[in-house]
Amino acid sequence: MDLHHLTIHELSGMLKKGVIRSRDIVDSIFKRIDHTEGKIAAYMTLTRDLAYEQAEKADSVIKSGKAGHLTGIPVAIKDNICTNGIRTTCSSKILDNFVPPYDATVITRLKDAGAVFVGKTNMDEFAMGSSTENSAYAITKNPWDTERIPGGSSGGSAAAVSADECIAALGSDTGGSIRQPAACCGVVGLKPTYGRVSRYGLVAFASSLDQIGPITKDVTDSAILLNIIGGHDPLDSTSVGTPMPDFTGSLEGDIKGVRIGIPREYFIEGMDIEVERSVMESISVLEGLGAIRKEISLPHTDYAVATYYILATAEASSNLARYDGARYGYRTKNAKDLFDMYIRSRQEGFGPEVKRRIMLGTYALSAGYYDAYYRKAQQVRRLIKEDFDRAFESVDVIITPTAPTPAFKIGEKTKDPLSMYLSDIFTISVNLAGIPAISIPGGFCSGNLPVGLQISGKYFDEEMLFRLAYAFEQSTEWHKRRPVI
Repeated sequence: MDLHHLTIHELSGMLKKGVIRSRDIVDSIFKRIDHTEGKIAAYMTLTRDLAYEQAEKADSVIKSGKAGHLTGIPVAIKDNICTNGIRTTCSSKILDNFVPPYDATVITRLKDAGAVFVGKTNMDEFAMGSSTENSAYAITKNPWDTERIPGGSSGGSAAAVSADECIAALGSDTGGSIRQPAACCGVVGLKPTYGRVSRYGLVAFASSLDQIGPITKDVTDSAILLNIIGGHDPLDSTSVGTPMPDFTGSLEGDIKGVRIGIPREYFIEGMDIEVERSVMESISVLEGLGAIRKEISLPHTDYAVATYYILATAEASSNLARYDGARYGYRTKNAKDLFDMYIRSRQEGFGPEVKRRIMLGTYALSAGYYDAYYRKAQQVRRLIKEDFDRAFESVDVIITPTAPTPAFKIGEKTKDPLSMYLSDIFTISVNLAGIPAISIPGGFCSGNLPVGLQISGKYFDEEMLFRLAYAFEQSTEWHKRRPVI
């Protein structure tokens, strides 16, 4: 049996029955990595010694009868989440030698749950990108077609899960960076409600938009991971104390009477015809299960991309000012004086996309332009949020494509930043509004390329997302398909 093909809940059951050991799963995962990583490039750093050490500890816990759902399960961590004593680069040269002296809250919670860490995954530099082509170190390949991108910025995490190089992974989502790569790689990606999961220890890109979430092989595993990483954290001022239900209790399969909203603005000219067909077929499946379809309008959708790329770059400009070569990270060797050291360190350490976004954000915040751009974008963000508030008065969830096209070829959009930015056109509004959304496998296009189905919900109503996603998953076979590498 190839243990690396299985899910958290399947492996957890086998571990508790004593059929396998955590060490057996770790052996299978690293054997798989040795076979496929040269073709995929999903990881920045592998932590083999730590994984076996944690597996040995997990096996002892399992023998004592105190194992939880995640005890002994190998997971991967996006490389912008701080791990004590383990290199954390954000796939940027400016943090090439950075080793955090502390764990992010989600890492502490995974450790407490008995998880085994496989390694840190590749990403777009500082989470700025939709293809993982902006990594300063390597381009991660899509397991379904290694000539195509895996999505971004959590492309390494999504590719690792899809290629069975881990059992599950964590990513971060600022404008679609969990959901879009999940769609491209044919796996499940959840962006929780803003404030549901602590951001403490997540290297900041845009603080009012960033959120950590799980990338998994099925919906059940996503619920299991959110149970562990979610909940209030006093170390994060944006963390909300809303009660944490047991999300696995939502996996019941009954969606009769659930009202699903279909926004007319999301089915637009330029969308891949096969993506549209797959999503429409998925909606029909949900209707067949008893869901009630209703057409809705989100009238400010056309402004979402422009609003996002003003607000996100403005926050990035502020957040990335701390990388100056003085305290930690990369420092130039050719500085003539202190001011020159600042300039050269940032010039040599940041990649072109990060520089582009810093400049855009600095411009939007500059004197004379602040009101015209940043303040106006904040006002439009409010309008986008109000669109969702009104929509959820008449529907329980909103169904859309996750991305307008399947995974595109590597290099296809690198010379056209605007075209690349539009890859997130269907995911950005969710971050601006702060609501939760999940991408699940919803079909395949020609060329055997996965299509993602996005389900968005009300604030802190991840239970409804899991309920609908699980019902769809149980009625289809898309999540069971695996790439041949």
